[in-house]
Amino acid sequence: MSEPLPLDHGHLQKLVTADLVRPDHLLGAHPMTENGVEGVRFGVWAPNAHHVSVVGDFNGFNGFDHPLQRLDFGFWGAFVPAARHGQRYKFRITAQDGRTEDKMDPYGTFFEVRPATASIIWNQPFTWTDDGWMRARGPGLERPVSIYEVHLPSWARRDDGWFMNYRDLAHRLGDYVAYMGYTHVELLGVMEHPFDGSWGYQVTGYYAPTSRMGSPEDFKYFVNHLHGLGIGVLLDWVPGHFPTDTAGLAHFDGGPLFEYADPRRGFHQDWNTYIFDYGRNEVVMFLIGSALKWLQDFHIDGLRVDAVASMLYLDFSRTEWVPNIHGGRENLEAIAFLKRLNEVAHHMAPGCMIIAEESTSFPGVTTPTPFGLGFDYKWAMGWMNDSLRYFEQDPLWRAHHHHALTFFNVYRTSENYVLAISHDEVVHLKKSMVAKMPGDWYAQRAGYRAFLALMWTTPGKKLLFMGQEFAQPTEWNHDAPLPWHLADHPDHRGVMNLVRRLNGLYRTRPDWHVGDTREEGLLWLSADDTENSVYAFVRRDPDSDTWSVVVANLTPVYREGYPVGVPQGGPYRLLLSTDDGEYGGFGTQQPELQAREEGWHGQTHHLRLNLPPNSVLVLGPAPAPALAAPEER
Repeated sequence: MSEPLPLDHGHLQKLVTADLVRPDHLLGAHPMTENGVEGVRFGVWAPNAHHVSVVGDFNGFNGFDHPLQRLDFGFWGAFVPAARHGQRYKFRITAQDGRTEDKMDPYGTFFEVRPATASIIWNQPFTWTDDGWMRARGPGLERPVSIYEVHLPSWARRDDGWFMNYRDLAHRLGDYVAYMGYTHVELLGVMEHPFDGSWGYQVTGYYAPTSRMGSPEDFKYFVNHLHGLGIGVLLDWVPGHFPTDTAGLAHFDGGPLFEYADPRRGFHQDWNTYIFDYGRNEVVMFLIGSALKWLQDFHIDGLRVDAVASMLYLDFSRTEWVPNIHGGRENLEAIAFLKRLNEVAHHMAPGCMIIAEESTSFPGVTTPTPFGLGFDYKWAMGWMNDSLRYFEQDPLWRAHHHHALTFFNVYRTSENYVLAISHDEVVHLKKSMVAKMPGDWYAQRAGYRAFLALMWTTPGKKLLFMGQEFAQPTEWNHDAPLPWHLADHPDHRGVMNLVRRLNGLYRTRPDWHVGDTREEGLLWLSADDTENSVYAFVRRDPDSDTWSVVVANLTPVYREGYPVGVPQGGPYRLLLSTDDGEYGGFGTQQPELQAREEGWHGQTHHLRLNLPPNSVLVLGPAPAPALAAPEER
């Protein structure tokens, strides 16, 4: 644990001039010894306050016992000898108009379980054992990245209905993710928040894991254990807005402080939240310090930055807005903040991965700074919308939407993309993934299996929300655990087997991941067979001779002897068929997979394939038989 910084003029000045990227080492509650006396030093930013005191278990929440001293630049601080580790506290802030509110510590590292709102003095050691993982990790544009998105409070619950502890989840979730073959988990709802129904996207504790599931050390155990299994841990992080709860950041010192003062900039009408003021250095440092807290102190491997589009545009989801100094709609202060965030994060936490959930065509999201925003990846929202729109169509009409599955190829190398099917796609009457598919239950599962196979073979990293890997038939309910009993049913187990197989191929076949961001990573063989709704392409590793052929038949029509061009002659082998009985299909058999010399689809040879209804086949050249060892004389 690092020693807290002195609460002096020099360090406060560094904070207000945006030179202190870990302001939590200066502000908040820090157990320490002063002049031989043990206690806790408290520090808080409240420039507009008339009076500030700290109240807690150490003084019976009496606001007269421990007033804070006004320091330079609008900061307040005091050393309290009576305070100890584990005690609750709040800042009691009196505004200029005389109104007094008890506030959570913005830099608090542990909080009471909701609905209580007190911060908790916390300073416990933890021994990490993941040095090897931390040295070897990296965003790895040419590495496989398959992410399992998880809401820990509803992934599983205790038998009595209460939340599982982080330590128990570490073993249960870790074993499952390792079995399924994912490379990472992405957690939503980890940072402290007051309302379960916000799924953790309205944060009050930007420096604290939620106490619903245990202590900060319990969460560190979770991360450390997953690293030991070879699994990376990503967190959803929300620097775009915060809730209006009076105990939190809202009107912290009696008026706008962390938020823009003008509601045309500072208030999200859609979400009933406040927007951070990216023009204030103290706010920018608060957010960057939060990111570094997770990346450095909690060994988190990356952050998925939520709602980036809402930060980039001043007119985002509003009719009244204030243009920037050039008369444009871009929030120049937010853009500068995001660039600084990515520069600092990659410098201070080597190997971390920063992902933007950005839904517009804003240029250069994954271009390095200073020319771009500097993210490692961007969610492929266009791919997601086009793909779901296509698969939701009745197969009779898919011919009229054929381009929806090819359009991503036009721009797929413009950014570094993550193909994401997240929680947002299975809530608010959007249906679960398998329920989006048309037809009866069998057809729905067949269509969903085809969707998954196309997702895993399309260039881009992968993300799938929990429950969708076993074809959960209902929408996600954050108040209940996943219906795990369904995973034992053959219909659902088949989809789970397919996802596990897809992850296995994706991780071990370089043609499925090395060329994700390069044009040479995919070659279309047939992109225009609208009459049959058949697609065929080659995935290849530009750095080796590894490649495979992907063929999708996306109507419920069996097609016998369908010709598909291939780059070379000789025997082929079937790497994957979503129609395999192991995955819940019919198990359609293929003819002899020997490429014919007659050219097709611009290739020198071709195969004749039996295409099952609503299915995807993946084939590759069969390895040459091993030479027999010469007989000894």
